[in-house]
Amino acid sequence: MPTAVRPSWITLRGSFGQRRAIDLPAAAGGQDVLMRLPWCHRILLENVLRQPEPEIREAGQKALLGWLDTGRSEAEIPFAPLRILMHDTTCGPALVDIAAMRDALAEAGGDPALLNPAVPVATSTDHSLPVDVSARPDALGANMANEMARNAERYRFMKWAAGSVSGFRVFPPGTGIMHTINLERLATVVATEQRDGTLWAVPDTLVGTDSHTPMINGIGVLGWGVGGIEAEGVMFGVPVSLRVPEVYGVRLTGALPEGSFATDLALAVTQLLREAGVAGEFVEFFGAGVGTLTASQRAVVSNMAPEYGATTGMFPIDGHTLDYLRSTGRGAAQIELVEAYARAQGLWYDPANEPRYTKVLDLDLSALCPSVAGPRRPQDRLDPSQVAEALAEAGTSPDGNPVAGMPADAVAIAAITSCTNTSDFGLLVAAGLVARRARALGLRVPGWVKTSLTPGSPAAERRLRRAGLLDDLEALGFGIAGYGCATCIGNSGPLLPAVAEAVETRGLKPVAVLSGNRNFPGRVHPQIESALLASPPLVVAYAIAGRAGFDITREPLGTDAGGRPVHLSDLWPRPAEIETAVAAGTDPADIALAGQEADRSPAWAALQAPTTPRFPWYPASTYLRPPPFVDFGPEAQEPGTLRAHPLLVLGDDITTDHISPAGAIPARSDAAAWLVERGENPGDLNVYASRRGNWEVMLRGLFTNRTVTNFLGTGHKAGLTVFAPTGEVLPVWQAAARYAEAGLPVVILAGERYGTGSSRDWAAKGAQLLGARAVLANSFERIHRANLVGMGVLPLKLPAGWRPEALALQSGDTIEIDWNPETLAPRAPVRLLLRRVGGETIPAEATALLETAREVRLVQAGGMIPLILRQALARSRKMYPAIA
Repeated sequence: MPTAVRPSWITLRGSFGQRRAIDLPAAAGGQDVLMRLPWCHRILLENVLRQPEPEIREAGQKALLGWLDTGRSEAEIPFAPLRILMHDTTCGPALVDIAAMRDALAEAGGDPALLNPAVPVATSTDHSLPVDVSARPDALGANMANEMARNAERYRFMKWAAGSVSGFRVFPPGTGIMHTINLERLATVVATEQRDGTLWAVPDTLVGTDSHTPMINGIGVLGWGVGGIEAEGVMFGVPVSLRVPEVYGVRLTGALPEGSFATDLALAVTQLLREAGVAGEFVEFFGAGVGTLTASQRAVVSNMAPEYGATTGMFPIDGHTLDYLRSTGRGAAQIELVEAYARAQGLWYDPANEPRYTKVLDLDLSALCPSVAGPRRPQDRLDPSQVAEALAEAGTSPDGNPVAGMPADAVAIAAITSCTNTSDFGLLVAAGLVARRARALGLRVPGWVKTSLTPGSPAAERRLRRAGLLDDLEALGFGIAGYGCATCIGNSGPLLPAVAEAVETRGLKPVAVLSGNRNFPGRVHPQIESALLASPPLVVAYAIAGRAGFDITREPLGTDAGGRPVHLSDLWPRPAEIETAVAAGTDPADIALAGQEADRSPAWAALQAPTTPRFPWYPASTYLRPPPFVDFGPEAQEPGTLRAHPLLVLGDDITTDHISPAGAIPARSDAAAWLVERGENPGDLNVYASRRGNWEVMLRGLFTNRTVTNFLGTGHKAGLTVFAPTGEVLPVWQAAARYAEAGLPVVILAGERYGTGSSRDWAAKGAQLLGARAVLANSFERIHRANLVGMGVLPLKLPAGWRPEALALQSGDTIEIDWNPETLAPRAPVRLLLRRVGGETIPAEATALLETAREVRLVQAGGMIPLILRQALARSRKMYPAIA
């Protein structure tokens, strides 16, 4: 193992002035040693070396260098990011927590104004945009007006935070998607910070409360998604604690062939890494093929990191990174600093450098071809010739009889959406060129297809118009309907009336096609269970065809004005055409000008917000309510045997969408009933994502996705379970309340990959509100597991051979857990006893999925919020001795 070396520093000089920097090659024990580390570990090493405590610096340095021996480590290191990135529907719950914590601190005699972020927080307003209106000239204005009308109360709350919580910045509605904003406006790649009067250059690092935060890895910035609870810890000075990550290296060779796009690469990578069993590891791309990809193309691949199971999807810094910074209007001095720092610190991409990796996988770019993924998981990549069979297996028969004049495999939604693909201008240009050729041939989109374009940046409008392609997209129904996540996050708005009626009354099972990153059943729209992920030009092509169950690369999409069949090859753009249009459309000034215009939103400026340190709650609010889990927690947890009733018994691939929905609130749901009782319009209840500041609504939405099955007893449909003492079948939230009243603990059981999907903290807050002391699963997705820990809920890996649905658990069966928080340790064994209602007992041993000592402390403390409150109260008493 290389020997840890005391860090020294170097001086960088250029048009940027003078900067000091930690000498990374020296800290690693030499350039040769540093070059053996993955690029992401080099950044982690620099981060560790800036920790204030000498013993933590030395231990972290040894741990990272020691990792080189085996590519694995059990050692724990801290990570202190420079900044935090959030969006409106994750910052909302976090701000509700902060406002409630300020109340709790004040009521305990502390100073509420002490609860401020220790690092800057940037928040976008992008996750609430609905596509109520599309394919109309007024779509953008109408959707933004609806967004502001529905969410005014919530947005006023965000304005209160921007004015009363220091270090908190809000990007108003219309400024774009958080990850695109991060790429285009926020990321510096190399940042400058002042310490003791000296300017230091440091790598730009962050965490974000969205699982697609790794998109920024595409330009060499290390950042990843964390749960909202973990982000709250970072806000208040608690570093992220992690085991030295295992790193999968993906060796890229060749170059993308003509006709293939970054989307096709992202889908291929997702399939490759899921098949390799990636589950929380870091992923890094290296090899000669990296140099053939632009920074925007890399960002598409990095964005899909949560879909391929990874924490990161890292690309190193090189000339393409600098080109991207220039194209988005970064200053010459900053670009010079990035290059100087990266070259001096061993962070510059060298195609000949092959670092040490835990495992290496190979991918030949030249072998890729246009493809889609689905119809229910992003890792299920399909050749277009396989789509019909996959849809048939999912319940949509391409050969079925037409329904109400629509094919059985009708495309109900065709959306160019999501930061994943719209942040690469080349993909938007390709879609525009397909639209131009289709328009020239007289092709039209059938009347049952709801089309929309919701790019990640308002600069897209300027660039598409300058390239001469916006009119062509609008002619086929792909006019800009907003700047936000929209369809990708499930805010797709209503289906066209004829389609909605055919789904509800005639059994139509339509398909969605979108340029997004997730296609879980019901995510895109509650009435749609099958969705295909595709590149923007393919989305346009499927929209023209109006159906999904055919080989789009070989069969005709339709006929031209003369009745001749038109194939995809007749519409598909050539690389030179795309490059020419990209060059014509790009002006580096677009980003700043479009951003400044959006920042000056008159609707946002007109919102009135309070300015007090404590937020004045409105008791009748249906959007903002202080949650019951914000308190100082128990002083100590008594050890003993936890005899718990199974509240839910779930299968594999239960996503955070299944646990806590984001889309429209159904009119017949318990959440809707609660809202209507309080005067809300039953015809316009907004989406769950906009109600995340109201725990009453979110509680009633838990596990109500119609594809969820509860295997307890004879099985129950979505949202229902059995209250064991009486045998009553009740909504999950009501049964949980009855168990709590009776003083009976509950647990949740699930299969593989529990918590896959978006990083929404409400999936974990929901478990805590339901009273679950533990969640037992065959495996957990990384962020959801960490969120459970942050809420004080113990994640347990089920014993080998215990499959939840196969256990045939009955109402009255209990699971006894040897509960002793004081003896918990990372990966500690925990004794279980399944006690069946008939008297049979089955002993077994689970594993506490706690990765670090800090996570153990969180569970012992009852979660992150009690820990933050206790620390804030102690700090307040130190500053104001009179209150002690």
